Formats: sequence, structure tokens, C-alpha cells
Amino acid sequence: MALDILVLYGSYRRGRLGIRLADYLIRGFEGLGHQAELIDAKAVDLPMLDLRYSDYPPGDAPAAMARLAERLTAADAFVFVAGEYNRGVQPGLKNLVDHYLKEFDRRPAAIASYSMGRFAGVNSHADWTVTLTAMGMAVVPERLSVGQIGQTLNEQAQPQGEGGAALERGFAGFARNLIWWAEAAKAAR
Repeated sequence: MALDILVLYGSYRRGRLGIRLADYLIRGFEGLGHQAELIDAKAVDLPMLDLRYSDYPPGDAPAAMARLAERLTAADAFVFVAGEYNRGVQPGLKNLVDHYLKEFDRRPAAIASYSMGRFAGVNSHADWTVTLTAMGMAVVPERLSVGQIGQTLNEQAQPQGEGGAALERGFAGFARNLIWWAEAAKAAR
């Protein structure tokens, strides 16, 4: 059964390298027969959190926020492409996520972390695991961490070198784990 997987990305930086990982993941899940779609925080352009979606009276939320709420509610699973900024989470992705709560509840989430250095966003991964679990998501145990993102994926999001080969090997288990959880959660709903 084809799953509806949303890939959430939150960098606002110039020359965003993490978008390569988001594109790679979308292609990977589509190659496995699933629907995968990018939710780019920069493109959605929500304001800094003032009111969550649920705080608005019905029909009063900004249009972009309401459209995204519908899209999140319809999804079977989420992949968070989590860059590491100063050993923490990306503010753009965190702001996007903080506008919602029940839209994520009881759905599986996987974290694909990255950084420009060799530590591959492990601090961001740890922070997101706590946050997403607290929001009611089942965070899959399989992690996908990409160090030296600019050398691992080229401008067309194609794996290259040793890092790219490791990414290709890691994606198989990462995807298999998320798909298992998403199918189980979908059956339970």
C-alpha cells in the first residue's frame, strides 16, 4: 500500500545544503512506490509563533497555516530533515512544527540529521527525538545522519564518494523502519 510521507525541512540560510538531503529522501521514498512531498518552512513562510493553529477560531487561521494543517492531518508519516545549528535545532523547522500539535499526534516520525561537519547533526537529532516524542509522535529508532553534507550529496542531490555510499546503505534500513511504523499506525487508525 502506498503511503503519504511528508518531508519537512527548515533551513532559511543562503545556499541551503540540507535541501539536497530532502530531495534525496523524496526520490528514495518515491522509488519505493510511496508518495513523498516536501514541506519547506521557508516556502510556507509562517510567522514566528504567536498563536498555534488550534488557537484560532475555526476558519480564522491564516490560509497557509490552514492548508498545511490539512496536509499534515492527511499524512501517514513524517521525515524531519534536521540540520544542526550551534549544536541545536534549526529555528525555521522548529517554528514550523510549533504551530501544530494534534496534526502530528500518533503518527510515526523519522529524523534525518545533517551538518557541514563530521558530526552529522547528532545533537539536533537528539533534540528532535525529545521534541517529537513529547508531541505524541512515534519516533522510529533507525537514524539517518549525514556529515559533510556538501561532499556527500552533489547539487543534484546525488550521493557521491564514501559519504554518499554510506548514505545509500543507511537509507534502506531507515526507509524500511519508517514504512513499517507508518503501515502499522495507518492500520490502527
